[in-house]
Amino acid sequence: MDFQVVVLAGGTSKKLVPLVSKEVPKALLPVANRPVLSYTLEQLELCNLKDLIVVVEGGDAALRVGGWISGAYVDRLHVEVAAVPEDVGTAGALRAIAHHLTAKDLLVMSGDLVSDVPPGAVAAAHRRHDAVMTAMLCSPSVGGHSETGSSGGKEKTKKRHNVIGLDRTRQFLLHIATGVEVERDTRIQKSILRAVGQMEIHADLMDCHMYAFKRSVLQEILDKKDKFQSLKLDVLPYLVRSQLKSEVFLNGQSQAEENSNEKVFPENNHVMMSRILANASTPSFHEFYAMHPDGSAPARQTHKCCVYIADNSKYCARLNSIQSFSDINRDVIGEANHLSGYSFSAHNNIIHPSAELGSKTTVGPHCMLGEGSQMGDKCSVKRSVIGRHCRIGSNVKLVNSVVMNHVTIGDGCSIQGSVVCSNVQLHERVVLRDCQVGANYVVAAGSEYKGEPLARKEK
Repeated sequence: MDFQVVVLAGGTSKKLVPLVSKEVPKALLPVANRPVLSYTLEQLELCNLKDLIVVVEGGDAALRVGGWISGAYVDRLHVEVAAVPEDVGTAGALRAIAHHLTAKDLLVMSGDLVSDVPPGAVAAAHRRHDAVMTAMLCSPSVGGHSETGSSGGKEKTKKRHNVIGLDRTRQFLLHIATGVEVERDTRIQKSILRAVGQMEIHADLMDCHMYAFKRSVLQEILDKKDKFQSLKLDVLPYLVRSQLKSEVFLNGQSQAEENSNEKVFPENNHVMMSRILANASTPSFHEFYAMHPDGSAPARQTHKCCVYIADNSKYCARLNSIQSFSDINRDVIGEANHLSGYSFSAHNNIIHPSAELGSKTTVGPHCMLGEGSQMGDKCSVKRSVIGRHCRIGSNVKLVNSVVMNHVTIGDGCSIQGSVVCSNVQLHERVVLRDCQVGANYVVAAGSEYKGEPLARKEK
């Protein structure tokens, strides 16, 4: 397809502390005992998109991610790992690797996306429309998660949404506002409504951070707008606004009228609202590309911003918060287990042949027990993932939790709704509820914690 693929794999995201560390950057966080980045790489491999640049923030993190890729995907993918400075943002990361980008079109995607939507479908839609940008959207209800999950701590964040305007064919992106509370009014320029004739306003679509770009246009924007840091917050809105400022749409209207706003009220804070202008003869948005304002002959082609909307049956979620980390782990061994790559037992769980279970220990459905792990007597595991080479004592209860590799859990512990990172030691009778325990941490016998992150201070 002549697409160059860029995977933005992040670094040690502050949102994911204490799960991430210098030893475990975001791209290597485990989902069903596989690094989250593997889900993106395997979808690309299935679409025969095998020439990739994986961009990692920070030199140490890049070395770790590169080492894992070279071992796991040798002879399968051609991957170049590029290190960029931390906190440069997604647009800044692309600006930093601009000299590597040579193809006509780019497919840019987040390395934290866990999805069964084929990236090739987004690339094909982009080519079909000859677009300058195509964004993949999906329904958050597919994965059950909004884009801003709570951090898992005591503070609950307000739920924010994208407000997205589409043409009536749902192929063209006409308006995008991010992080909006749906209870508030959304303002749309009158010139946009006049130009498109009809627009659907959605607050029920998630931006999946998978974009196709015409490279020349993207690089021109990154060069000119050197303060742009984010693809989603800076580049996309700029492209969407500028496609509606051509002479085809303004057609001699005054700048004052162009800048006036029409207030659009979401219906019952809800999913969709159509706005139909009085002039029913106005051509649809995409028809403007094929005619002059007088309808006589093809006009100078303006750039198109398009969307690919994933089918509702598809799974799509981003690992961008502690809550989403837990949710996605549960989903991939539960309702979305086709993504895991594992064969499930008759009991609908995954227990590695080398794992050992004590007397009267039960591992329920939608659970995973990794290679070489051992459990004592009378343990109960429900809707949880346990990593490799863990040592778990007797009378231990694990519910809705993720336990990473080489963890030691003493007798009588109770762990619910928590994440326990690698090499942690929990002594006897520890009780954890909605906690995150960072790597190498030791929890004293009899301790009880609720809704707290526990971690060693990094030197």
